[in-house]
Amino acid sequence: QLQLVESGGGLVQPGGSLRLSCAASGFSVGFYAIAWFRQAPGKEREAVSCISSTNRGAYYADSVKGRFTVSRDNAKNTVYLQMNSLKPEDTAVYYCARDRQRFRLCVLRSTDYDDWGQGAQVTVSS
Repeated sequence: QLQLVESGGGLVQPGGSLRLSCAASGFSVGFYAIAWFRQAPGKEREAVSCISSTNRGAYYADSVKGRFTVSRDNAKNTVYLQMNSLKPEDTAVYYCARDRQRFRLCVLRSTDYDDWGQGAQVTVSS
């Protein structure tokens, strides 16, 4: 059964760090682009980062570039989002999602992703 499960969210002070994990089952993460989206209250869901299939590159939104790093551990079938220098505007529910097609470079429209995790709340506040 295909499943994506996020973990690692929580409350952190501005300037702090968190690492989100997206544990996959039912498929191999190495064969698919895996993206991180976030949605803050009253805002649209936005693509934050993505790692292409077969390690062909990554994407970062301008708002997180230089602060967030996406990575993949094929042995653990897990994708990570390391978030450093967090800001209050990073507060949102973060979702990982699997591209609907295998072996693609990153695509950034949420409609290109068929399978989603349940979400992890990240709150940045003092």
